[in-house]
Amino acid sequence: MYLYCWHCLDKPEGGAEARALVRPAHLAWVSTLGDRVRMAGPLLSEAGAMIGSLLLVEAASLDEARALQAEDPYVKGGVFDLVTIYETRWAIGEGKRA
Repeated sequence: MYLYCWHCLDKPEGGAEARALVRPAHLAWVSTLGDRVRMAGPLLSEAGAMIGSLLLVEAASLDEARALQAEDPYVKGGVFDLVTIYETRWAIGEGKRA
C-alpha cells in the first residue's frame, strides 16, 4: 500500500453551504475507510472557517486513490473547486507505522 495526500479546496461560491449540507455523510463515509485513513481534517482559513479538506489515505495505486476519493460525499455534493492527489511517504513524526 502507498500513502496519498488528498488536498481539496472548496468552491469559493457555495462551497461552505454545500459542505455544511453534506458533512454528516462525508464523516460517515470516512469512518468506513477504517485504518486506510492515516489522517483527516479540514483546511481552515485565517478566520477559522473550513475551506477545504486534507486526508492521508493508503491505497494500492494512484488510480485506486482517485477512484476512492471520487466516492467522497463532498465530491458527489459539489463541495470542491480543486482536488489534487499526490503520493507521499511518511518520513518522520508520530503516526508513522513501523
